Amino acid sequence: MVKGVDSREQLNKDAIVIKNKKFLKLIYEDFYKYLTPKDVPTGLIIELGSGAGFIKEIIPNTITSDIVEGKGVDKVFSAEKIPFKENSVSAFLMIDVLHHIKDPEKALREMQRCLKVGGKIIMIEPYNTYWGRFIYKHIHREHFDPNSSWLVSGQGRMSDSNTALPWIIFTRDKKTFENKFPRLKILRIQPFMPFTYLFSGGLSKYQFLPTFAYPLIKIVEKMISPINHLVGMFAIIELKKN
Repeated sequence: MVKGVDSREQLNKDAIVIKNKKFLKLIYEDFYKYLTPKDVPTGLIIELGSGAGFIKEIIPNTITSDIVEGKGVDKVFSAEKIPFKENSVSAFLMIDVLHHIKDPEKALREMQRCLKVGGKIIMIEPYNTYWGRFIYKHIHREHFDPNSSWLVSGQGRMSDSNTALPWIIFTRDKKTFENKFPRLKILRIQPFMPFTYLFSGGLSKYQFLPTFAYPLIKIVEKMISPINHLVGMFAIIELKKN
């Protein structure tokens, strides 16, 4: 039986936290708006690793998925074996998922197979900026190894990961990625959000600022956005199938 952070029970507990922590819920609402696919062909929209989220409130026609059952999860499958036909999907959407996938190359090949020409993979992931690296190495509980291969050790849905993995694949090993996936063009890697998620307290029971401060923090982050490549904790990464 799966226990702890990898369990179905934890997924449902996390859903309650996101619902009740208004600051965190506002962050997820913004995340889903950033993920909303534009200029894609008609087809299925699939969220991978939906977990405790609520994407259908923002993108109603999304098919949600995870590797465990949970409230609001439409389909249970692994990103390494996606049960959709070739050329049937217009967009794959992910929040904090890629760095948990044990064989991301296999998952990306599966997404490439399923995507229609012009379809997109849009994800929000931790990113290895100067500030992000400090947080992920010294404060965040998940593993961070920028010298790693593309593979993630372990089997845990949430407990095993490498928060450096998106940077490894799309920045450190960009040429390797382009050689392996010539049909997946990197449209953008946009670091953002240096502070807001920290102030939310994430999925812990703590929230470090009152909810009314959320728009004020966003204003501050917008003001310092020219240095997001140095301080962004996350990045919006968008790929398109040619």
